[in-house]
Amino acid sequence: MLKEERQQKILQILNDELKVITSDLSKRLSVSEDTIRRDLKELDNQGLIKRVHSGALRIGPPVVDFSTRQNISNEIKINLAKKALDFIKDDMVLLIDGGTTNLHLVNQLPLSLKATVITNCPHIAIALSNHKDIDVIMLGGTLFKQSMVNLGIDTVETLNTMRADLYIMGIYKIDPHIGISVPSLTEALVKRKMASISTEILGMATSDKLNTVSNHIVCPSNKLTYLITEHVKTDVKTLYLNQGITVVD
Repeated sequence: MLKEERQQKILQILNDELKVITSDLSKRLSVSEDTIRRDLKELDNQGLIKRVHSGALRIGPPVVDFSTRQNISNEIKINLAKKALDFIKDDMVLLIDGGTTNLHLVNQLPLSLKATVITNCPHIAIALSNHKDIDVIMLGGTLFKQSMVNLGIDTVETLNTMRADLYIMGIYKIDPHIGISVPSLTEALVKRKMASISTEILGMATSDKLNTVSNHIVCPSNKLTYLITEHVKTDVKTLYLNQGITVVD
C-alpha cells in the first residue's frame, strides 16, 4: 500500500471511528508502529488530524470567527437550544459565555422568564435587552474579537465575587478522555473560572464537535452536568453517561 493510500485509509478510519490508536492501525494496515507514527505526524502537520498520546483524534470543525459561525448549522443549533430550555427556571442566576448556539438559546428564552444573567458576550447582553424581568450583568475585560467575548484578569477577578446556579458553556471541542478544549489559553482560563463558580454546567455541542480536541484544556468533560447534542453514537454516549453526565440527544 502506497503512503498516500495508507494515509487516506487512516483518515477514513478516523472519520468513521472518531479516534485511532497507533498499535491498532499498525495491525490493521500491516505496517510498523513507527510508520504509523510518521503518517500521523504528517497528517497532523497538514492540519488534518490532532495527534495525541498513543494515537490521534479528529480535529473537528475549523475555528472561525463569530460572524462566520452565525451562518453555520443554524437549524441544528436551534434544535439544541430548544432542548436546553427545559433546564432553565425562574429565579436562576445564569452564567452564559460566548458561542452562536448560546446566542440561539438566549433568543428563545421566554419574555416572561425572571432571572439574572451574567455574561461576557456583548451579543448575548444585547439580545436580552428586551427581557424586562432578566437582570443582565456584563463582565468587563478585553474583547476577544474571534469569539466576541471579554477576557482577561478583569473578567476573572469579577467572577471571583459571583456564584451561578447554571453555567451555559460554549463548547468548541470535547472528548470524553481529554476534556473540553479551546484554541485560546486566555479563553480556557476564563471558562475554567466560570465552571468553578457554578453549581451545574450545561454544554450544547453539534455532533462534529464530539471526540475532537484543541490546544488548551478547560476542564475534564465530567465537569458537565448536562450535554445536549445530536446523532451521537451509542458507544460515545455511553462514555459520557459513565462519567455521570446527563446526555440529551
